[in-house]
Amino acid sequence: MKKFLSCCSIATIVASQAASVQAADMVTELGAPEGTVSIVAWPGYIERGETDKNFDWVTSFEEKSGCSVEVKTANTSDEMVALMNEGGFDLVTASGDASLRLIAGKRVQPVNVDLIPSWGDVDDRLKSAPWHTVDEVHYGTPYMWGPNVLMYNTEAFAEAPTSWKVVFEEMTLSDGESNKGRVQAYDGPIHIADAANYLMFHKPELGIKSPYELNQEQYDASLDLLRAQRKLVSRYWHDAFIQIDDFKNEGVVASGSWPFQVNLLKGEDLPIASVLPQEGATGWADTTMMHADAEHPNCAYLWMEHTLSSNLQSDLSVWFGANPSVPAACTDGRGMQTAEGCTANGLDDFDKIKFWTTPVSKCDSQEQCVPYYRWVSDYIGVIGGR
Repeated sequence: MKKFLSCCSIATIVASQAASVQAADMVTELGAPEGTVSIVAWPGYIERGETDKNFDWVTSFEEKSGCSVEVKTANTSDEMVALMNEGGFDLVTASGDASLRLIAGKRVQPVNVDLIPSWGDVDDRLKSAPWHTVDEVHYGTPYMWGPNVLMYNTEAFAEAPTSWKVVFEEMTLSDGESNKGRVQAYDGPIHIADAANYLMFHKPELGIKSPYELNQEQYDASLDLLRAQRKLVSRYWHDAFIQIDDFKNEGVVASGSWPFQVNLLKGEDLPIASVLPQEGATGWADTTMMHADAEHPNCAYLWMEHTLSSNLQSDLSVWFGANPSVPAACTDGRGMQTAEGCTANGLDDFDKIKFWTTPVSKCDSQEQCVPYYRWVSDYIGVIGGR
């Protein structure tokens, strides 16, 4: 029930943006640090050496700035939007399917990039990305980006799978067993885009130009594919660590995933690998955004600068299997990452990734598209067997 209410609250936010609070004015100068900063973040994004002592980009910040870092983990973009709607946080590491909702709902404030010395080092492809820039106003600083990969168990696949078909259609795998009950799907409405991305490749007659811009016919086809997938799925995952356990102990052999889970499982010498299939993939380009009513704006700005100038970009790229928003972090020795590591993480695949964004009714590729609030309610129906 809690999950259902969370989804419904997001639909309410999208439908009633006009009633949202007025965003705060952009900060023009920094003052004394307030002593703390509270951040909503994806799992694995803010590490202080507790999970692995080799990965710590928080301690040095706290010592230098005097700002203690408090972290609330969120497993989906909808959870992030709900938490920011409740308030009490300074920052959020929002993906594109949350960032535009937060901007439209006036839950985040414009960011003064002149107060962030390392802004000039940000990847030019990200500086004015449409998921955090509206009317030439920046609402955040780029953090990390990467694809949603197909993770698989190498003992179930004699060769690496080349298509997302292994999670969408029933088949016998190379270990002689069916994939039914051995695959997973993401527990979030944005997974509809994964189905649409698959159909873009296999049913071009549908005319899908973007997996986030679907007319009714394209949308219905995507839902039909997801209803068929439901018969195969053992669990809809949203907790990265539960998915890890399912691959270790529950016989799951294939799923869309993040490089974070892949790296942790491979780190335990388990038979796990990942691939970017022939259809391409959806992905995430995450942005650090500041709450409209942030109580600790000075510490928040100091943290945003730290994310761009410290070892965070390099080491998080290694830890999560993502790509830094500061390309120099791949080669300048500030942390563990190398040019070869960034290439392996897909640094050169930027144009192959269809980055998460919030579906809206007025879209660019066609006259009318199905808006996000429909994605929310219909995906609940798919999971529920409707």
